[in-house]
Amino acid sequence: MKVYGIRNCDTVKKAMRALTAAGHAPELVDIRATPLEEADFRRFLEAFGAQMLNRRSATWRGLDDAARGLDPVRLVSAHPTLLKRPVIEAGDLRTIGWTAETEAMWLGKR
Repeated sequence: MKVYGIRNCDTVKKAMRALTAAGHAPELVDIRATPLEEADFRRFLEAFGAQMLNRRSATWRGLDDAARGLDPVRLVSAHPTLLKRPVIEAGDLRTIGWTAETEAMWLGKR
């Protein structure tokens, strides 16, 4: 299981703690420290569409309209903090964000 995010992100920390407590062995991929390949971001775009962009981030608010209109993969490649976090992958299963629904899916809570 891989968890893509940023090491100091509170949501990523919360997800990592919960996944570990549930018996998973999540591997954190800090997308700032280890930039992802374009193919990784394209895979996320295929899975989540424009939902992969964190439009509530300070980074997003700092972009001008022209930049916001760019290809989401180019945006996230240039500004990793624009990726909504965490993206969790295990096999063919992948989710984005850490919501009650996502938590239930990974932790088996229903």
